[in-house]
Amino acid sequence: MERHFDEELKALKKNILNMASMVDELTGRAIKALKERDEALAEEVEKADEVVDLLEIEIDKQCLDLMARRQPLAIDLRFITSVMKINNDLERIGDLATTIAHKSRILLKYPPLKPLIDIPRMADMVREMIKESVNALVERDSVKAMKIIEMDNEVDSLYVQVFREILTYMMENNENIKSGIELILIAKYIERMADHVTNIAEDIVYMIEGKTIKHGFETIDRAGGA
Repeated sequence: MERHFDEELKALKKNILNMASMVDELTGRAIKALKERDEALAEEVEKADEVVDLLEIEIDKQCLDLMARRQPLAIDLRFITSVMKINNDLERIGDLATTIAHKSRILLKYPPLKPLIDIPRMADMVREMIKESVNALVERDSVKAMKIIEMDNEVDSLYVQVFREILTYMMENNENIKSGIELILIAKYIERMADHVTNIAEDIVYMIEGKTIKHGFETIDRAGGA
């Protein structure tokens, strides 16, 4: 019975890792569509959102089924409940990637405002955060998860820089206003992606240590055990 449970947990971990990989790739393709003004690629990204949604539903079902049938305790329970929350955050990142793809299609109506440098940099940082969160999950490394949280501050700072720069372009020329607004929204979506990865990192810390660090608070799950 114990061996079957372990296999089920491994299958769940495999699915959540697949979800992270899928969302990471979707983010990269959305930014590529934006940079290259590739409408066909943007449409592909938008259509791929359904696959992410279906996987989210499958993972949630796995988690609920495991809790109902196995009634897990301690770290196994923390793993399953954390996966459910991580699953939701990954799905939201996928939603944001498809929204960016949609916005990139809107931007085709206008001439390029400027060469895109910092927005793709923000996206690269988010993708690095996703990859590191996967590593932290696989390696059960709470220290690595904490470093991901620190990376969120870098994304926030870059967002402020992007916002100010685009605002300058908009103030200089009224014709830049519509495309400028779309680019600011895209930068904001990427900043929100980083917030979702930060949530994931916090859930990984909870899964490993039974310690809640959300919202600047720190509490220990005394009942869960290690």
